[in-house]
Amino acid sequence: MTEAAQLRALLKAPGMIVAPGAYDGLTAKLVEQAGFPAVYMTGAGTAAAAGYPDFGLLTLTEMAENAGRLARSVGIPVIADADTGYGNELNAYRTVQEYERRGVAGIHIEDQVSPKRCGHLDRKEIVATEDWLAKLRAACAARRSPDFLVIARTDARAVAGFEEAVSRANAALAAGADMAFLEAPETLEEVAAVPRLVRGPCLLNVVHKGKTPALDLREAAGMGYKVAIVPGLLFKAAIAACDAALAALARTHRHPEGPTDMTVREAFDRVGAATWDARRTAFREV
Repeated sequence: MTEAAQLRALLKAPGMIVAPGAYDGLTAKLVEQAGFPAVYMTGAGTAAAAGYPDFGLLTLTEMAENAGRLARSVGIPVIADADTGYGNELNAYRTVQEYERRGVAGIHIEDQVSPKRCGHLDRKEIVATEDWLAKLRAACAARRSPDFLVIARTDARAVAGFEEAVSRANAALAAGADMAFLEAPETLEEVAAVPRLVRGPCLLNVVHKGKTPALDLREAAGMGYKVAIVPGLLFKAAIAACDAALAALARTHRHPEGPTDMTVREAFDRVGAATWDARRTAFREV
């Protein structure tokens, strides 16, 4: 079963998929080892890992290559950020080709202008609805497997209001998108209204201290969402943990105790050392 087929099977099952955000092979493995059924390649985390803010500064090639590293590292489906599709409908067509051939199970393409901004920042701008729909139609036409998931993300809530965002989400589903991602609803009432008003499966973006109010993910499942992504969890945790470890090193002039106490071997085992050790002798004749 391909990764995309795995994702489709998960979507057909009852309940909601929770996909924490990862930004490299290590964090993708940690998501899988924690027992989650899917991993989300966060664009914000991918940009941060490259030393940039989430301002649309990374290219298609950089994003697709990182998505491929995540997909190669795990056996669970990877859903990936594909920003605006990196241009017009021709670029969106190629975007699907590049992500799909790297083993990604699905992507989302948004209706912001390029270069985009993080969906939870102010001063976003959106393109005309038809321009976005053309990209989504191209994305759907480009996939080799019908299982590959095309998710339509609209950032219209912050620019043109909630009703326009719902209208765009429904137009995207009518144009062939498999799922709607209405970015940054601003109240719990709006969060609850999205699955009622959007005529198809919905994705919720859970951004701590972002535009969307905090809620228990079990509440989101009860509202009818099929996927919840938690993009900032690990890359912000990494920033905080690294800050603390570096401060302790500067203060004490010794390697800090605590969370970093794992042995070298224990650290390597989290990324498959035992499997690779077995391969050292597996191919030699006895």
